[in-house]
Amino acid sequence: MKKEKSCGAIVYREKDGVEILLIKHKNGGHWAFPKGHVENKETEEETALREIREETGLKVKLDKGFRRSVAYSPKLNVWKDVIYFAALCDAGKTHAQPEEVLELRWEPPFQALQTVTYDSDREVLQSFLEYYQKKA
Repeated sequence: MKKEKSCGAIVYREKDGVEILLIKHKNGGHWAFPKGHVENKETEEETALREIREETGLKVKLDKGFRRSVAYSPKLNVWKDVIYFAALCDAGKTHAQPEEVLELRWEPPFQALQTVTYDSDREVLQSFLEYYQKKA
């Protein structure tokens, strides 16, 4: 079985409360978070920062205190691990990567939980929201 690894983050900003950045992926049209494959000898953190910058145009501050993983089989004979961190966006304008992203959207937590397509991503987001509240 082939193994794949991707890294990304729950990107959030603090603007009259917290807002979560969601992206609609071109591949499948599902709503989730910025993420992508580890390249060369990148660390998980380097991959997450690169993918966020490529897919959204944002430079963010990674919070390694939050780290969650999801594992699934995207296709026959492939097992994929996805590592998510939290990432604070202080400023900057989003710019969707046309090759991979159909749409970018900032949403309040309750709405983001409704928008996210997959249950596993919803669980990661719920876990982030609990983490965020404990930090506040």
